[in-house]
Formats: sequence, C-alpha cells, structure tokens
Amino acid sequence: MRPDYKNWIPKGMTYGFFLLGGVLFLAGVLCGTVFHHNVICMILILTAIGVCLWGLWCRYAYGQFSYEGKRKLSKQITEGTAEYIRLPEGGIGLDVGCGSGALTNACARRNPQGGMLGIDAWGPEYAEYNQKVCEENAKAEGLDNVSFERGDANHLDFPDETFDAVVSNYVYHNIALKDKQKLLKETLRVLKKGGTFAIHDLMSRRRYGDMDRFVEELKKEGYEEVELIDTTKGMFMSEKEAALLFLKGSTLLKGRK
Repeated sequence: MRPDYKNWIPKGMTYGFFLLGGVLFLAGVLCGTVFHHNVICMILILTAIGVCLWGLWCRYAYGQFSYEGKRKLSKQITEGTAEYIRLPEGGIGLDVGCGSGALTNACARRNPQGGMLGIDAWGPEYAEYNQKVCEENAKAEGLDNVSFERGDANHLDFPDETFDAVVSNYVYHNIALKDKQKLLKETLRVLKKGGTFAIHDLMSRRRYGDMDRFVEELKKEGYEEVELIDTTKGMFMSEKEAALLFLKGSTLLKGRK
C-alpha cells in the first residue's frame, strides 16, 4: 500500500477551466452568428482563450506538483519544510492545514521520538482531502506517531503554549481572514517557549503586508531567531520553475522562541 497525497492543483479545477472556456467560446460564436453582436462576440471569445490558457497552466502545474510525476515539487517542498522541525523526546508538533497529511507525516518520520497532530477544515475547494485520506496515508507510511482532527486556523482550539513545534505549508494564503499577521499570531499563541515555527507560503505584500516589519516585531517580543527565506532562489526548485509556478514567489518564515 502506497500513500496518495493527491495534488495541490485540484484536477476538477483544471477541467472546470476548460469547460468554462468552451462554454464562453460557444456563447461568443452564437452572439456573432445569430445575434450579430460582434463586440460581445470578441469579448467572449478572447475571455474563453484566456480561461483555456489558464487551464493549460494549471494542467502543467498539476504534472509538476504530482508526487508521481517527474519533478515531484510537492514532495521536495514538503520534505524541505519538514527539515526545520526537531521535536524533543515525547514532544508534539502541530501541522496547520494538513490537507492529505503529507507534511504531518514528513515531520513524524523525522521525529520518531515525538508525535504530530494534523488539523484541517477540509472544505469543498479541496474535496479530495479529508481526515480519512490523512489516516490512510499515515498507515501506508507505517507511522503510529501521528493523528488528525478537524480544526480552524483562525481559532485554534488549544491552550497557550501547547506544542513544541508548529508547521504549515501553502495554507494561509487560502484562508479568508484578511489580516494574515493576526493569523500568524494565533498560530504562535499555541507554540511553547523554545519551540520552532516554520511556515511556507505565498507571502507577497498584498497577502501578508510588511513581513520584514513583522519579523522585527517578533524579535522585540523575545523570539531568538526569526528568518524570512525566499524559496524562489533555488531552495526547493530552480529559479525558472519558481518564477513560472509561483509568480511572485514563496517564502519560508522560520522562527524559534
């Protein structure tokens, strides 16, 4: 039995773009040939082309991220993020937005002396991800130091300083809360003093605000080591791949208090 960590690019979304592009194209043709609305016809057809091009990009990205594909970018990024987690004997780590359990399990493999808990809202936008998939993947990996449960990153249902480490990968940019720095503070709330926090995400200023200033604020609050690492510089992949797949790039925020 092999684990199936699915794909960060939902296959249904890819097909949805092609379907939408086809509908828009047909609507444009009808507007031009039947109703003779040439301007609307051109707008619809150009929009259809744009939607289909985006679908092609998603299809390409799907192949690159696939755990079974040639590049296995998802695996590289997951394993690379997990390298920052070192649990003490009997310690426990938290994976926020565990999806299919890939990062949770990667951290658990590296820390057999501790345990990992993965939480996720498991919403309809990623319908292939659910608690059962996570548990089956952990079983396939032969891991007995992991568990999974439903949770909300906006309001973590744990007391302050519960975990020895907290980790997350490509999750927070999808969460509706506009103030991502507030979201990070909620995550840090459940981290023990001396614990490690590592999050990999699309940390553009538009999404996260001024992260350099946020890092300085954390240092003033007593965090011993806080670092923003630009992962588009060949850390997990080539710069060309990073520019193509991540547009404005990805960043790893590494912190230890």
